[in-house]
Amino acid sequence: QVQLVESGGGLVQAGGSLRLSCAASGRTSSIYYMGWFRQTPEQEREFVAAITWSGGVTYYGDSVKDRFTYSRDNAKNTVYLQMNSLKPEDTAVYYCAARDRTGSYWRRVDYNYWGQGTQVTVSS
Repeated sequence: QVQLVESGGGLVQAGGSLRLSCAASGRTSSIYYMGWFRQTPEQEREFVAAITWSGGVTYYGDSVKDRFTYSRDNAKNTVYLQMNSLKPEDTAVYYCAARDRTGSYWRRVDYNYWGQGTQVTVSS
């Protein structure tokens, strides 16, 4: 089992920045991808970004590419999502997720473990 705890959400004005963190515990050696997804009441959970746990290779959704940066600190078992140039449409609950196999990093159904979510609100 892997446990995930997100932090760092909050309220920010458009154009501002936030950094989300996700701390993993438990069988972290089994993790292949760590992903971020976001969800609003009107939309399904959307892929934001993913990173390979060992190699640090990153992938981004089209809507956040060039604005968000994903990194990890394996010594702390923590990943970070730096979000810059935030827009009101980035407002959502952001979820950290982990999966233990290769393949389609963008598919939420393929992730085994999920955090509780953290609210990000961007005001215009």
